[in-house]
Amino acid sequence: MVVADKPAAGGSARINLRNVTVLCVDSNSLGLDVLGQMLMGFGVERIRRAPTLEDAKSVLSREQIDFTLVDSTVNEESGYELVRWLRQSTLDPNRFAPVIVTSSHTPQSEIASARDCGANFVVAKPLSPSVLMQRMLWISKGGRQFVEAAKYVGPDRRFKYDGVPEGTKGRRASDLSTALGAAKEPNLDQEQINSVLKPQKVAL
Repeated sequence: MVVADKPAAGGSARINLRNVTVLCVDSNSLGLDVLGQMLMGFGVERIRRAPTLEDAKSVLSREQIDFTLVDSTVNEESGYELVRWLRQSTLDPNRFAPVIVTSSHTPQSEIASARDCGANFVVAKPLSPSVLMQRMLWISKGGRQFVEAAKYVGPDRRFKYDGVPEGTKGRRASDLSTALGAAKEPNLDQEQINSVLKPQKVAL
């Protein structure tokens, strides 16, 4: 769990990653070393390493993991399949934990594969510590609902929600109807609207 420590006088809050357990999945030993060094630099003390997908599944099956970082290709196997396996498993709470995919190749097809398998983000290699930290902190703030559907399990893929497309019915229970009902209260005239929106000067 990511914890924000109380800020010191005149300072900003510090992020405490000491109690976060991170699983790093990469068949390249150097890649695992680089990830480990970055995470230790962030203050992470509990790092689990998996050079194969089977090793990763073993760790995920026996230990609670807060973050998973998986390469898109692990020993010529697909890292996306590991994410899909995890999301569709019954391994609570690990199946809900954030997953970041790292990849040396990031064409549109790769990004789509990561999105559709249930990953939270894709981070391009070579990894930048600042970018990785930004992604981890962004995810830790939450805000994206977890979706469970017949063909997809993972965080909501809609970063920007503009409502249900015109002329179509929403697929989620939370999607509201696009049909408007009759007004229940009279409309405000422009002067009333202005009085609501106009900033008011307050004497302190």
